[in-house]
Amino acid sequence: MLEILFQDEHLIAINKPHGLLVHRTKIARDVDEFAMQLLRDQIEQKVYPVHRLDRKTSGVLLFALSPEINTVLQKQFMNKEVEKKYLAIVRGHTESKVTIDYPLTNEEGKTQEAITHFKTLQTTECNFPSGKFATSRYSLIEISPETGRFHQIRKHLAHLRHPIIGDRPHGCNKQNKIFLERFQMNTMLLHAKELLVNHPVSHEVVQIKATVSKEFKRMKSELF
Repeated sequence: MLEILFQDEHLIAINKPHGLLVHRTKIARDVDEFAMQLLRDQIEQKVYPVHRLDRKTSGVLLFALSPEINTVLQKQFMNKEVEKKYLAIVRGHTESKVTIDYPLTNEEGKTQEAITHFKTLQTTECNFPSGKFATSRYSLIEISPETGRFHQIRKHLAHLRHPIIGDRPHGCNKQNKIFLERFQMNTMLLHAKELLVNHPVSHEVVQIKATVSKEFKRMKSELF
């Protein structure tokens, strides 16, 4: 059963598990289960995904319960009227606050504006080696994307040289190997923790929060 975070007659939001695709895609033909299908079967009603989360990203995923509501909500996302917050564990010690304005090129070769805001919540230095260093440094950060490009957060953090632990292909293979061997962890540590959206009918601000996965919580406990 999917964890339902919010539901009324117009909207429904779930806490998407790591590894679950939102819907069927050409690049994952071997996959039989999708969030859209599972939720439809769970509530016995057709659902419309308003936005996307990467397969490896857990957290708040919003659906509309009618095509009309879906259209209104997608316009809010396109017009940057929706506030999104993520958590991630990344390599290195990040700055206390930073905004990255770094355009990204999409699958069709078009370069698009991409802006992401980062805030450091915690840093740590662990007593195990990382490459030529005797210790390993990590940061827990909060992320607020202003735009919504494909793999934007992952690409921006890689550009800052603070890749997300467990990310492939934008992460650090050496770090991913360390976490697999030392902690038996191969999850990407990126979580969509909060979504603020204007309700398309009541026009009230709806705040939806999702707790982190057990694996994210375990790694946070191990490192910080």
